[in-house]
Amino acid sequence: MIIAVDFDGTIVEHKYPAIGKEIPFAIDALKRLRREHHILILWTVREGDWLDEAVEFCRKRGLEFHAVNSNLKENEAKNNHDTRKLKADLFIDDRNLGGLPDWGIIYRMIHDRLTYQDVVGIVEIKKRNFWKSLWGKT
Repeated sequence: MIIAVDFDGTIVEHKYPAIGKEIPFAIDALKRLRREHHILILWTVREGDWLDEAVEFCRKRGLEFHAVNSNLKENEAKNNHDTRKLKADLFIDDRNLGGLPDWGIIYRMIHDRLTYQDVVGIVEIKKRNFWKSLWGKT
């Protein structure tokens, strides 16, 4: 799967143009997805030195992207042109409708091929079962 990932507000707290603190588990989840053979593209508004800083921030933590602010070269060659529209199967961005889920949920959705509703339903069932086990009712 080709996954495009935003940087500010998604991998790190939003402090643009500075680099904020890493959002818990973001780098770890992305490294794990890469090890599982997903294609990762860093897709950010950053450019120039600010983009270089973001790429280096990730690289120092062991996260490498297959492409940065561009389509994969093989997709460009296949289409015989470059396009501004990024070809990705999934976009992870803090500006998603509904906001950015926890990185544990993001990883689980991708790894287990679950929808957000699937994950929320699982969490709700676990919560109900927890209260039922405590009080003997839902």
